[in-house]
Amino acid sequence: MDLSTRSAQLFQRKQLAAPLLVFISIPLETLHMPRTFISDIQPQMQIDEVFRIADRQLRANRQGSHYLLLQLQDKTGTISGMRWNADERLADRFPRGAFVRVQAASQLHNGVLQLIVHQMLGVDESQIDTEEFESATRVDVPSLWGELRELLASIQEPTLRAIVQAFVDDSSVEAALQIAPAGIKTHHAYPGGLLEHIVSLVKLSALLASHYPSLDKDMLLAGAFLHDIGKLEELAFDGELAYTDSGQLLGHLVQGVGMIDRKAIEIESKGATLDQNKLLQLKHIIVSHHGCLEHGSPKVPMTMEAMAFHYIDEMDAKLSSIRGMIEADRTRDAWTPYNPTLARKILKPQA
Repeated sequence: MDLSTRSAQLFQRKQLAAPLLVFISIPLETLHMPRTFISDIQPQMQIDEVFRIADRQLRANRQGSHYLLLQLQDKTGTISGMRWNADERLADRFPRGAFVRVQAASQLHNGVLQLIVHQMLGVDESQIDTEEFESATRVDVPSLWGELRELLASIQEPTLRAIVQAFVDDSSVEAALQIAPAGIKTHHAYPGGLLEHIVSLVKLSALLASHYPSLDKDMLLAGAFLHDIGKLEELAFDGELAYTDSGQLLGHLVQGVGMIDRKAIEIESKGATLDQNKLLQLKHIIVSHHGCLEHGSPKVPMTMEAMAFHYIDEMDAKLSSIRGMIEADRTRDAWTPYNPTLARKILKPQA
């Protein structure tokens, strides 16, 4: 299924499955007041603002009482919100992607800013300025795309060059990479983040190959470009950020291999001959780049290039996550709060 077909089906499914919302009418003078963006929120503030629900989960605390854990979003970022004494009816009224007027108080919890939500009211999309909720990219996407094309042009091996060029020349891939994040909550989780991650890894691959001449530079560059290409099918990022059904059931490692296989069929249908061993090693980089079975790779790295690539991918992702931890910490403490994913605190750089 190509990217355009998947987007159309996703939109149709959202329309059919959307829960019934009760909307409120907000006075025009309220809507035109200067907005308090998430980036402007400080501890101990009273908030009365409209956000988009990026995610929401109904959870139970240790006493068995239910609460709603919200991820609220505007163009400047995302903030967690806690709505106590919630139930399934309340959760169903506010699906992902809905706009909601939130009355809340801000507070620091373990160094991270969050909202304690007192009241939630649905808001019709016609009453808000949608540009205030479109996530801004942190990177210069056109420059990154041009830089990527220039770096990949150095690939000489015929099969790898043909596969890479097929993706570079695909307008749907180019368009998707302009806005795709590398993840929902982990590293490079913002529009253009996947492209930034790819360019970083292509550069690191070139440096690594120059330091270790026994590495196949062309294979590393192709692997760096295509290792996460399956995320273009795994994630839905044209609106609310979520996993597609195929992304949930297959995952981007399997989907990436499928995308390469389809490009190979297209190339061979035009009379070209591809080296199947080169394709096999390229696909091995994709399926093994998470490094171990526990992290979702069906195979561990078993070539020099796959092993080398796994470590630079891990490094780039971890450093991005650490940068995000430091940016999200609003305290003046020298250390960030403990991060369960990284299983550590991080010492902040000195001003």
